[in-house]
Amino acid sequence: MTSPISPVTDPSQGSTADASKLDAQSSREQVILLVVSQYIGTLRATADVQASQSRVDLAQALFDQASDLQKQGVGTGIDTLRANVELQNEKQRLIEAQAQRETNIFGLSRLLNLDPRQEVDLADSLSFFETPQPELEASIEQGLSARPEWKSLEEQVKSANYEKKATSESRLPSAHFNGNYTQLGVSPTAVIPTYTYSGSVTMPIFTGGRIHAEIARANLEIQRIEQQQQDLRNQIALEVKTALINLGSARNEVTVANSGVELSKEEVDQARDRFKAGVANNIEVIQAQDSLARANDNQIAALYRFNQARADLARSIGQMEKIYAK
Repeated sequence: MTSPISPVTDPSQGSTADASKLDAQSSREQVILLVVSQYIGTLRATADVQASQSRVDLAQALFDQASDLQKQGVGTGIDTLRANVELQNEKQRLIEAQAQRETNIFGLSRLLNLDPRQEVDLADSLSFFETPQPELEASIEQGLSARPEWKSLEEQVKSANYEKKATSESRLPSAHFNGNYTQLGVSPTAVIPTYTYSGSVTMPIFTGGRIHAEIARANLEIQRIEQQQQDLRNQIALEVKTALINLGSARNEVTVANSGVELSKEEVDQARDRFKAGVANNIEVIQAQDSLARANDNQIAALYRFNQARADLARSIGQMEKIYAK
């Protein structure tokens, strides 16, 4: 039996270990942002497919209408031809959108390290969440208090200060005590206790400037980390400001894009009615279809930018895993 001797803990090692854990957490948040961005991009591609399919259905209905009017002697062959050309164009856009969606899904599967043969079903849709615009100063302070990179630098400063203090105190005399207690024997009745105790006192007399050099090196390390803190503070502020600007802009874009889609649908309906009544040819219908396609693209792009801006803001304030990791 040997009595345990408690080791002396080094505070600098604890701070270094904490800094390493925080660096790992920062890398984790960055990976989550990458996955979320890919997921949002896949949602955008899926929305493109849905919008394209809707336009194909509309183009098919308009082509059938033009064909029926031609058969009735009201429409002309050029009207039917225009409608057919627009239908083929929309079908081509649908094929391109489907290919892009599959490519994005494969990319998402690769990031998640899934089996390539496994089917991936998206549980969400690209949508707009009405949320209040965060305050700039509060968001920056939240980023400084929650970002693991910032916490890691704080732990590194603590570790460097501990090492500097330990180096400075190495000038002082130090006392060391060692002890060992053991019981030896082949049977419980023949146990003989043995022990050893020793002590020593160390008095540094001449260190050849080593302590001074180590203190100077520690000061340089502290200055380097403090400079990194200053750079990171500016970086966090820039990321927060950029994310908030993009979020506010995307929110306004969504409102305008939604209005544009509604107006374009109304334009298609009116042009379709005018063509059916024989008041105009289907050039107006084709133009209205093109306007609807642009409005759909603008709406999807605005929703994508809004959701990406939300993710960027979450990353900038250190809330990426809390908000998105489930």
